[in-house]
Parts: sequence; structure tokens; C-alpha cells
Amino acid sequence: MNLGSKSKKRVVLPSRPELPAVDQILEDLSKAAPDDPVFSILEETGHESSSPADSEVERRFQQCRRYLELNEQLQEAQGRLLQQREELQAAGQQLDRKVDEVKGQLL
Repeated sequence: MNLGSKSKKRVVLPSRPELPAVDQILEDLSKAAPDDPVFSILEETGHESSSPADSEVERRFQQCRRYLELNEQLQEAQGRLLQQREELQAAGQQLDRKVDEVKGQLL
């Protein structure tokens, strides 16, 4: 007997607030003091600049390029696999017909 489930009530959570608009975010940033904790966290993590370094941009570009190449290779492989599957299905049907033919000859 489960005594804990008798009086459980479903908790209704409040809805999420609307996301701020870009203008509101920029306004908040412009009003923030230079010693705001957000800026100190950014300095500690090394992300004080909003634009990434050239080497980071290049690394991301190469990463995206590699992804696109791999995606293209996967699509080509998928096409080859579909063709091979069709060939195997045709061969299986032909084999079934031959087996039926041989069985008919033996009877």
C-alpha cells in the first residue's frame, strides 16, 4: 500500500516571463556599472570581447566546412546503401524464384 501518493497535489508552475527585446538588453548593458559582476566573470573566463579572435573564427570556419563535407559524404553513402539494398532485394527475390523452381522440379 502506497501511503505517499494519497495526498499528492499537482503543483502548477508560473509561466515563464517574456524574453527581453534586444533594445532592452542593450539598455541594461549600457546602464550597468563597470564593476558589475557580469563583467568580472567575463574577464575571468577570457571572454571580455564580444568578437572572437581571428584564430577562433578560422577554427570555427574549418569546423563548419568539415561538417558540411562529412554531411555530403553521409548523403552519398546513404544513396549507395539504398542502391545496394534494392540490388539485394532483387537478388533475394530472384533466389526465392529459383528455389521455388527447383522445388517444383523435384516434385
